[in-house]
Amino acid sequence: MELRKIVALVTGLVLPAAVAVSSDKNVGSLPDWQNPAVSEVNRLPMRATFVTDQQKTLTLNGVWKFNLCDSPSVAEDAFTAESFDDSAWGTMPVPGMWELNGYVDPVYLDVGYAWRGHFENNPPFVSEKDNYVGQYRRTFDLPEDWDGKQIRLCVGSATSNVRLWVNGKFVGYSEDSKLEACFDITRYVQKGHNFIAMEIYRWCDGTYLEDQDFWRFSGIARGMYLFTREKDRIEDVNVRGEMDGKTALTLTLTPGITSLSYEITDPAGRKVYSATEALGRNLGKDAYGNRVFRAEFGVASPELWSAETPSLYTLKVSASGRKGLVESTSLQFGYRTVAIRNNQLLVNGQPILIKGVDRHELSTHGGYVVTEEEMLRDIKIMKELNINAVRTSHYPNDPLWYTLCDKFGIYVVDEANVESHGMGYGEETLAAREDFFDMHLVRNQRMVYRDYNHPSIIVWSMGNEAGDGSNFEKVYDWIKSYDSSRPVQYERANRKRHTDIWCPMYTSPERCEKYLKGTPTKPLILCEYSHAMGNSCGNLKEYWDLVRKYPEFQGGFIWDFADQALYRKVGDSEVFAFGGDFNDYDPSDGSFNCNGIVSADRQFHPQAYEVRYQYRSIHTSADSTFRLKSSVSEDNTELKLKVYNENFFLPLSGYRMVWSVEAGGEKVLSGVCENVNLAPGETGYVGLGITMKDVLHAVAGAMNSDSGCATFHMDTDISIDASWQLKSRDGILPAGFEVAYDQIRLYEAPACAYTAGSAAVAKGILPEINDGVNVEFSGKFTYAGLSEGVRVADWAAVFDKVTGALTSYKIDGTELLKEALMPSFGRAPVENDLGAKLHVKSEVWRYPVFELLSFNVEKKADRYVVTTLYEIPVCQVSMTYDIFSDGSLSVSEKMIDTGELSKAPDLFRYGMKFAMPGDFSTMDFYGLGPWDNYCDRNSSALLGHYTQRVEDQYWYGYVRTQESGTKTGLRWLRVTDGSGMGLEVTSDIRFSGSALPFSQKDMDSALTDPMPRPNPTNGQFGNGTHSLELLPLAHNDNRTLGTTYVNFDMKEAGVGGINSWGALPMEDYRVHPAEYDFRFVLRPVR
Repeated sequence: MELRKIVALVTGLVLPAAVAVSSDKNVGSLPDWQNPAVSEVNRLPMRATFVTDQQKTLTLNGVWKFNLCDSPSVAEDAFTAESFDDSAWGTMPVPGMWELNGYVDPVYLDVGYAWRGHFENNPPFVSEKDNYVGQYRRTFDLPEDWDGKQIRLCVGSATSNVRLWVNGKFVGYSEDSKLEACFDITRYVQKGHNFIAMEIYRWCDGTYLEDQDFWRFSGIARGMYLFTREKDRIEDVNVRGEMDGKTALTLTLTPGITSLSYEITDPAGRKVYSATEALGRNLGKDAYGNRVFRAEFGVASPELWSAETPSLYTLKVSASGRKGLVESTSLQFGYRTVAIRNNQLLVNGQPILIKGVDRHELSTHGGYVVTEEEMLRDIKIMKELNINAVRTSHYPNDPLWYTLCDKFGIYVVDEANVESHGMGYGEETLAAREDFFDMHLVRNQRMVYRDYNHPSIIVWSMGNEAGDGSNFEKVYDWIKSYDSSRPVQYERANRKRHTDIWCPMYTSPERCEKYLKGTPTKPLILCEYSHAMGNSCGNLKEYWDLVRKYPEFQGGFIWDFADQALYRKVGDSEVFAFGGDFNDYDPSDGSFNCNGIVSADRQFHPQAYEVRYQYRSIHTSADSTFRLKSSVSEDNTELKLKVYNENFFLPLSGYRMVWSVEAGGEKVLSGVCENVNLAPGETGYVGLGITMKDVLHAVAGAMNSDSGCATFHMDTDISIDASWQLKSRDGILPAGFEVAYDQIRLYEAPACAYTAGSAAVAKGILPEINDGVNVEFSGKFTYAGLSEGVRVADWAAVFDKVTGALTSYKIDGTELLKEALMPSFGRAPVENDLGAKLHVKSEVWRYPVFELLSFNVEKKADRYVVTTLYEIPVCQVSMTYDIFSDGSLSVSEKMIDTGELSKAPDLFRYGMKFAMPGDFSTMDFYGLGPWDNYCDRNSSALLGHYTQRVEDQYWYGYVRTQESGTKTGLRWLRVTDGSGMGLEVTSDIRFSGSALPFSQKDMDSALTDPMPRPNPTNGQFGNGTHSLELLPLAHNDNRTLGTTYVNFDMKEAGVGGINSWGALPMEDYRVHPAEYDFRFVLRPVR
């Protein structure tokens, strides 16, 4: 029977007693790619990453001849011969992913395998249908000076497997798509011209352990190359340095090595230890017959490695044979000790905090192919955001990533390429299947062997979301026996004995605190939390308040670092593409792969600023003696700020504190504190060299008051902004970079609405025009001119008696309203709203129809009063407008319970909305900014006066359309045109608001149901509308063609920050139905 037909039978679950296939593809009764007992054939043992001084390298990167076959049963067998005619084949770059180079479509899945909807899981067998086979061919010329060397070929990363031939002869086979496969090809090569053939299956039995939440690409990542080693050589180098200077060195050597020397130099290049050893015959041997040399020695007072102080030492090893030196190598390592004591994770004896993110190894254009430049960009962004730890979710990364983390200081949880989420956590879990034990073990072993020397790796992770069972228990035991210097974790082990850390995912602050208030038995470090999908990361402050309260809670890893979107051409522009964008045949989990605190192109999402703030390590607050006086003569005591150094290894001598006093958004005093030298973990006080008297005098001057006045304007906010900046370059961050900041509120003035009527030209009753359909009011108001003093403008307001709404507002004949002023209770759902199905549960509030029950106009001595009463399905809403002669409207929006309100779901917001012509494109406000912020995500925002463009308010970095642009803590909000004409909103409470170029419906991805797709497992919550597709509606090149949509709210719900598939915002950030009364003033400004 032909091989391909036999493979098809096996895939179809027909298992013959003996399968006679060619020896290069069959081990035992099953082909290698369907046999869980076979992870490799002829693959070299995994070793640590190092390069010898004698090593020669030849890249195999570049363009290969390529052919994609529909399935294993129809794949070409004869292509392994160089004489095969490949003239009709296409090409493929190496490294390169098939799906991004013109072959098949990208597939994204959160849970389940890429055959979902077409094939039932049946491990170890995978679907024959759609299991594409990629075949590669190329030649190379072997350099003459490689003669006499061992020649190895390395495949950096092949998904899902790789089979290799050289000069027509089978060399070997490898699975595990996230670790390199090296082969000894010495006996297969010839002088000069050589030929390589390679074959990759889209799926194999190993795919069952590669069900990560990411794009499912196929092909070669991390590149390919040939390199030489000497016949007598250093096979492996393991080195470990402890904080007390104890150094353990293990060298694996071929039998021909008779002596060696080694030395260690410190970060400044000074030699701190050296030794020479003649090797006797009593050395132990490994499983391959190599000799194993071990040595322990001490280095006095080493500089310790940590994420704050990434001090690296260099080990140089030279190995000699009978004829002298044969190989030498150098590698960097660090002195540091990791331990768990008293239920805390310690690095160098200190209970560090994990300010972490999960990171997929993904490029917007390259897929799994990530360049060094892109890695450095990610490291820099992490440092900018105060991120000190990364979990390599959910597989080992390119070796270069660990080198960069060593160099620049990032703690790493190194995670094995084991995730079988699609098999579930019950009886079918592969974690309990004996036939999959070897696969679990080998993947973990190879990770540990390769990455052992990196000081940045402080924890091993055995995998992710792969159920639990005896396989993980035995893997844990092996890792602990091989490397006792690091903890081992696994999320699904919960708090059982085979995890050293309780590392749950998406555990709410409430549940975290319940554990911490009890009797903690392990450190709590969340392996995933604050699911950062779209407009999210609410309640991050609540998590970090707990971290800073309970010693056993040491932080966690936000899911995740960057959106996994791909750039895709749509017409003449590009959009961020996500799952389901490419076809409706393959399964998809939609936009669920876009959960980053930064966008796919590494722009900061608004929530990134909240992360940066909560992850800061320098905290500045008010001295407890601060008391704001009403008299400037009462307090001449120097103002001091309380400073806490949350670093564990760094003093503050490397930073300067730049401070300023702000009054009403205006800087009135400033200074610099150069010499602050608090030790790690220390709290102290920093004097500013000013008194409260100085502050109040400066404020009085800024407010145009008599400088000798002894009273302070109690309607003005006063704060001190403290910014901590680097004095000199620190690794990848430049001198002057701000690493932390705080805003200390000396005084927060009560919110105060504009006094309606105070800008009237003349007192008295303004005229009313009632034509039976509309009611119009008009008059004049005063405003301050630029040079001519007080000026006068006309205003006119029109109410529609049919709708009861304010439908027109004009200043000097210019219309300011494009859509009426109306109550607003809904919003375009954010991703967390969709995940909690709030667009369904709270549907009644999204687009209610307001039925007008009554409309009345009452004339009073100094104003008119318009009252309207609306009915919507669950309540009534009354609007009262007091209209004054200066055009200001003092408004009350009341929700009235008619007996159904207690049964109603939560609101998205309680507020108002209107629209203005696009000319009105300046958003001027005093409140929390400058970035978007919401009631559960505003700890990072700074109180101040901001002037911004409406066209910049929507964040296009969100891959899908959703609510965006809100600012909280507003005292006033103005939307104006280029001349300063427009409308202002004030209130007697601090409110929230936004001004956007899009309506709620424009941004609503749940406005219509998704179209059904042939594959029922291809879908997501809501529709896949891309934010970048909104751009034409904004009319940024000519805003006169656009619209400005204004919302302002008494309350708006938080965006949520626990998970994106059911969790609601925390209780304090929800808008429960109640009889609210929102009072505000709307007035004209010029």
